[in-house]
This record gives sequence, C-alpha cells and structure tokens, in this order.
Amino acid sequence: MTHFTRGAALALCTLLAACQSAAPTVPATSAKLSQPVQLNFAGYVNGEPFVCGRSYDKVGSAASRITPTDFRFYVSDVALLDAAGHATPLTLDQDGAWQYRNIALIDLEDGAGPCRNGTVATHPQLTGHVPPGDYRGVRFTVGLPMALNHADVTQAPPPLNLTAMFWNWQAGYKFFKFDASVAQPASAGNTRRAGFPVHVGSTQCSAESPTSPATHCRNGNRVEISLSPFDPARHTIEVDIGRLLAHTDLSRNTPGTAAGCMSAPDDPECNPLLREYGLPFAGQPALPQQLFRVR
Repeated sequence: MTHFTRGAALALCTLLAACQSAAPTVPATSAKLSQPVQLNFAGYVNGEPFVCGRSYDKVGSAASRITPTDFRFYVSDVALLDAAGHATPLTLDQDGAWQYRNIALIDLEDGAGPCRNGTVATHPQLTGHVPPGDYRGVRFTVGLPMALNHADVTQAPPPLNLTAMFWNWQAGYKFFKFDASVAQPASAGNTRRAGFPVHVGSTQCSAESPTSPATHCRNGNRVEISLSPFDPARHTIEVDIGRLLAHTDLSRNTPGTAAGCMSAPDDPECNPLLREYGLPFAGQPALPQQLFRVR
C-alpha cells in the first residue's frame, strides 16, 4: 500500500486543482446542437384504420365495398415550419432501408392477406434531426426529385430498389400507390371483383434516347403538402384514401382506358381524383388536397 505524507497530499491536491481549472468549459448552449424528430403517418379509409385484409363499405361516389391490397408512397424535401412559416429542412437518418438522402418511403401495408405483393416490414414514420427551434408545422413533397426518379431500379439503393414502386425507365417511380379490389354486382347475382389502383407518378417524360433516363416530364405530378398547426411530439399525419376517393365512382371504368387512375392526362377516372390530390388535371386547376390531415 502506498502512503502519502501530509506535504505530498497537499501538493497533489494543488496539482489536481490546477488541472481542473485549466480544463476548458463547455457552454450549455453547445451541449445539444440538434434535436431528433419523428414524424408519424397512419393510413385510414373513411376514418377507419387501414388494415391489410379488411374490407371497407361505402367508399367513393357509388358507395362501393373495397378490399385494399397496397398502400405506400415516397416523400422528399421534408421540413419543419416555425410560427412565421419559415422552413427548416429535416436531415433524414440514413438507415440503409427506408430513408436515402432526402427521400423516404412510407409503407403502410404489411404484406398480409391481399397485400401479398407487399412487404412484411412497414415504415409508417420518418426520423431525422433539425436544429433546436420552436416548430409549428410540417412540409413535404409526395414524390421523388427528378435526379432520383429515373434510374436502374435493379441497381438503386433502398428504398429505390422496389420494382413494385417502379413504372418504367422513362416514367420512373410510382410516387403514390394505393391498390384495391372492388366488389361489384354481376348480372348472375354473384359479385365480381375488379381492381381500382391509384398510381400517381410523372407522365409524358422524354429522353435523348430510348436507353437513357428521362430528362424532362411534361407532368411532374409532385405535390407539396403543408400542415399546420403540427407538433411531431403530439400529432400524427393522417392519410385517408377514402377522402381522396369520395367523388370517384369505383364501380365503373371508362372503356379503352387503364384500370383505375394511372395518372394518364386523358383518363376520366383521374378527374376529380388527381385534382383533389392537389394536382391540376385536364386543363382544370388543382383543388385543396384531401389526402393528408393532422390527427
């Protein structure tokens, strides 16, 4: 055992005090340079929680019975808004699965039952960081930026590697995808199930050659969503497909056109659906978007 004399102990105490006084102090204000944020999304059909395998009645203008089979969408350029409406970008966590650069996939389906073409894993939230501040709202774009929209899906990083969310080389990705089967009366008295997909993405895209990615799309079909008041700690972003389909007759489809709404500029089933999604369509202006609300 080591023994200290009274003098040695005093010397040691003096040395420790000098070291402590020489140590730099960290200002309290620099202890936390950013604050974590989680934005939660939840799917609904006319106010009822979205669940794979569940059927919903009285959907659309013809009060149809639907069974959803898919529900997912890409968001980009997420930002929080202060009381004056000034935007602060959310730096997304790079998780290697759902979030990449400034884009993320919100996946509300779980691959169960009729959603068998989806994935078991879900992703109903975004996570990231912002500088400390008093934030009162949120803003994001449904869609992908042009630079990420046209690529080789087989070589793309997650979440851009899902072929189910890809249209083709020139049109790029499906920004928003909701699929459902619709029970319709048949002349024999039974029911016939027809599909009604809602796929929103860029259309009328052009490229320098058939094998090169598109460099321009006449209809970008990206929509910016702003929600306020919104507090990430207390609120959820409600995504209600029933509101979006409220004025759409799901029991019929115009002959010679694709099933449902595939964002084609001349597809009657896309009007007023796309206008209530927040996009101009067929020469008519966009209407207030009906899909996203604060809950």
